[in-house]
Amino acid sequence: MELLRQASWLIWKDLLLEIRRRESLVTMFFFGTLLLFVFHFAFEMPRERAPEMAPGLLWLAFLFTGTLGLTQLFQPERENHCLDALLLSPMDRAALYLAKVFFNLVLMLVVELVVLPLFWVLFNLDSWRLLPAIFMVAFLGTLGFCVLGTLFSAVTMRARARELLLPLILFPLMIPVILATIRTMEVILRSGDASEALDWLRLLLGFDVIFLTAGFLVFEWVIEA
Repeated sequence: MELLRQASWLIWKDLLLEIRRRESLVTMFFFGTLLLFVFHFAFEMPRERAPEMAPGLLWLAFLFTGTLGLTQLFQPERENHCLDALLLSPMDRAALYLAKVFFNLVLMLVVELVVLPLFWVLFNLDSWRLLPAIFMVAFLGTLGFCVLGTLFSAVTMRARARELLLPLILFPLMIPVILATIRTMEVILRSGDASEALDWLRLLLGFDVIFLTAGFLVFEWVIEA
C-alpha cells in the first residue's frame, strides 16, 4: 500500500505538470494526427483490403507518437537535479517506475481516443461497432509499449542522442507486441470476433505481465546506474 501511495503522488505531480505545460500531450496529438493525414494521402486503401492494411498503419502511428512522448518522459526530473532529490528520498524506486508507466499510458490512451475515430473516418472504415474491441487491443499493446518503453527511457535518459538511441533499442524488443497487436486487430476487422485471436491476445497479456514484473525488479538498478 505504501508503494501505491508513493506512486499516486508521483502520478499526480506529473499530471499537474502536464496540465500546466501541455507539452507532451499536445505534441503527441498533433504528431499522431499529422501521421494519419500523411498515411491517408500516401496509401490508397480499398475497403476489401482494410483488414490487412489498417492495423499496421494505425499501430505505426501509435509507435511513433508514443516514442515521441518517451523521449521527454524523464525531462521534468532532470531539470534542476530533481531526480537526484527523488533518489535521496526514502521513496521506493519501483514507485517512480509505476508512476511513469501509468502517466505515459494515460497520455497515449488520450491520444488514441482521438486518433482512432479519425482513422476510421479518413480510411472509410464502416465497422464502427468494432471500434471498442480495437481500442481494447490497442490498450493491451500500448501497455506493453509503456512498460518496456519506460524502462529504456530511463536507460537512455542521460545519453546525448537519446532521441535516436531509444527507438533503436526499443523497437526490436517490441516485435512481439507489434505482431500480436496487428494480427489481433486484423482478425477483429475481418471476422468481428476477437475469440479467433486468443493466441495473440495471450501473447500480449504475457508480454505485459513479464516485462512489467521485470521492470519493477530492475528499475532501481537502472535509475541509479
